[in-house]
Amino acid sequence: MVAAKPVNRQKSLAEQQFATFYVGHMLLGVDIRVVQEINRQNEITHVPHAPEYVCGVINLRGDVATVIDLRSVLGLPRTVANRDRRNLIVHSGDEAIGLLVDRISDILTLRSDEISPAPANVDDLDGRFIAGVHTLPTGILVLLDIEKVLADQRADA
Repeated sequence: MVAAKPVNRQKSLAEQQFATFYVGHMLLGVDIRVVQEINRQNEITHVPHAPEYVCGVINLRGDVATVIDLRSVLGLPRTVANRDRRNLIVHSGDEAIGLLVDRISDILTLRSDEISPAPANVDDLDGRFIAGVHTLPTGILVLLDIEKVLADQRADA
């Protein structure tokens, strides 16, 4: 007779990884599963008559990707290009979109119980774009629902 293995009664909590970055003073994060790459693509081709939040397009190894200024989307003033700015290339549907961010931070792994819902009175950021928040020793990480951000921009186009 085989002895039964002890059952672990502790509830297992799903872990999720987030790519984090700064836009202005805000530390933001997106689900790493939607991130294709991070690049320093500086040659953005302007697109005439594009909405204000569209910086232009880039050549991504033969594919064209639209670059969106995340500062404009979030209601922050545009800044001049600097050496820390990056394109965070994300998948949305079957297309690649570049999110222009001020600087890249880290990859964080969070358990589901470490993510809180967005507060009702969110400053500096449209609450409908927030998937949740996580408290860090140095501040707050705001997790973006990138599909909602992109869907909102497509609706405005």
